[in-house]
Amino acid sequence: MDVSGILDEHTSRFKSVQVDRLIPVDHDLGLLSSFDINMLNESKLNAGPKKRDAYLLELSREGAQLLVNELFSQPTTVDEDSVYAMLPKITTTLPREKPLPKEKPMTRWEKFAKLKGIESRKKSRLVFDETSGEYRPRFGYKGVNNDDQKPWLIEVPGNADVNADMYQERRDEKKERIEKNTRRMTRNAEERMAVERGLNPRDMRKRELQNALVMSKGSTASMGKFDEKLKGEPKVKGLKRKFDPLVAAAGTEKSKNMDILNRVAKGDSSETVVNARKAQRALNNAKRNKK
Repeated sequence: MDVSGILDEHTSRFKSVQVDRLIPVDHDLGLLSSFDINMLNESKLNAGPKKRDAYLLELSREGAQLLVNELFSQPTTVDEDSVYAMLPKITTTLPREKPLPKEKPMTRWEKFAKLKGIESRKKSRLVFDETSGEYRPRFGYKGVNNDDQKPWLIEVPGNADVNADMYQERRDEKKERIEKNTRRMTRNAEERMAVERGLNPRDMRKRELQNALVMSKGSTASMGKFDEKLKGEPKVKGLKRKFDPLVAAAGTEKSKNMDILNRVAKGDSSETVVNARKAQRALNNAKRNKK
């Protein structure tokens, strides 16, 4: 039985894996990309939408075929699941979308460890719990550090109250450690922000305290003039309040009163001294209280 016709018909359904280009195509297999600089056929591009789309689709297929051919030429590794091609290193330099991240400043502990030559050792995430006989996380959910009732028996120190709850003290100590670590994290974040701005962390903290002190001075009627001075407190400028004298000339007081009356009579809203909403609210409250 001659099956050559059937084979030819079956083969004709598939396109050839051999693709010819006038100018060789450059490949960067590390990025799984190809760079084709051959000229496009303008007559096919201007032949109409259908022919143009078919022409571009054929170019895309040939480009993908060239890339697949290069992949099959690379060394491969085989495991139980499949065959993998070993990609070479990337040769094309791509521009970054964002600038390089700045190096984070070291924390106080990192500076101390570097000065003393202390090297951090990575601990395993799981530890063996002898009580339960299984591995549990070192920290976090179901961690061994969350067992407030361990050990089941705690010796009471000789100088402690015999009725003291040692388990509650352990929980309080843990809470204090967490709060202490939170304060350290906040301090490190503030120091990192100061270094990024090109400032000394101590100077920045001193400036913030001075600003807070200046703001607190405005809480008194004298603007802090009669408050007790702190040691090393800088002299604050610009915190002055002007009060009119209790006894003034008759002409001055008369002119001020006439000025107020004229503004009220004219209804000048730009410099009015009467708050209409506040006056209406006070009137409504008075009527309500009478009822």
